[in-house]
Amino acid sequence: MKSFSFLPIIILLLLPGCSSNPQTPPKTQLEIREFQTRTYDTKDTKMVMKSMLNVLQDDGYIVKNANVELGLITATKEVDVEDKTNSFFASLFSGSDARWNKDNIIESSANISDHGNQTRVRINFQFKMLNNRGEVVEVKQIEDAKYYQEFFSKVDKGIFIQKEKL
Repeated sequence: MKSFSFLPIIILLLLPGCSSNPQTPPKTQLEIREFQTRTYDTKDTKMVMKSMLNVLQDDGYIVKNANVELGLITATKEVDVEDKTNSFFASLFSGSDARWNKDNIIESSANISDHGNQTRVRINFQFKMLNNRGEVVEVKQIEDAKYYQEFFSKVDKGIFIQKEKL
């Protein structure tokens, strides 16, 4: 009977796990600002602001503040992410000291301003996770360019609808 060693196969399978994963470097503030900003070919900042309000509301945000004179919009979207299984086991093992993720909150603030014959919009989104006691677990700025592209795509459509008075 031939002896077959599994050691070389095991070593080959483990080697990829030892390699370092290339991490993308953090984005600079200028890179972030670039995808947070969009310029529209209209001087009608009120119409752009109205379109943004509609998009935020369509996406489930509650508008907290809208000031046309300052061109400022703030809005918040809350999502209950409580997992009943996690909360049950956390309570079972930790009793009254149990903690589990309860709510995700996305806060946004937008600045809409004249820019010559155009209107410039800058919006940022911040993600906040709260636990069952309302304590902040995590806070981070959303830095995903695709997230902003999708938002601005909806604003583009909203502006088109406003212009065509549909």
